[in-house]
Amino acid sequence: MGTFSIWHWLIVLLIVVMVFGTKKLKNMGSDLGGAVKGFKDGMKDGTAAAAEDKPAAPPQQVANATEKTTIDVEAKQKN
Repeated sequence: MGTFSIWHWLIVLLIVVMVFGTKKLKNMGSDLGGAVKGFKDGMKDGTAAAAEDKPAAPPQQVANATEKTTIDVEAKQKN
């Protein structure tokens, strides 16, 4: 009962083809394929762009790491 035989799947396929038509199913398949291809290309571009955008260390932080500076600040009390 839990598994379907090949005849069940053929009947379902026949009903789907009758409802939507072969041209509509072909267009839906090509649209789905284009969407998957676009998604894959976007994922490749996203990972490549993320790797290029991240520098190892900004130059100003590397230069300031050798110098030790202290900033003196006075705290004021609110009245």
